[in-house]
Amino acid sequence: MQNLDEVRNILSDVLSLGERKNLLNVDSSLLGSIPELDSMAVVNVITALEEHYDITVNDDEISAKTFETLGSLTCFVEQKLAE
Repeated sequence: MQNLDEVRNILSDVLSLGERKNLLNVDSSLLGSIPELDSMAVVNVITALEEHYDITVNDDEISAKTFETLGSLTCFVEQKLAE
């Protein structure tokens, strides 16, 4: 997962996690575990990922599984980059 640190930083920036970002690892739960990650924040995170990686994410590609862990979100980004 070569993009893990970048995805962590983007997530942290969008959610204003500050030093809490250092607690996030590949297995860290996201949805339901980070209070700042509500439905509007999910949209903002997706937008930030699209801008940073120059990818396009369609609505039907996103599910709760995508935001289950930092690892699952990173895997999603890496799959989009491989397309």
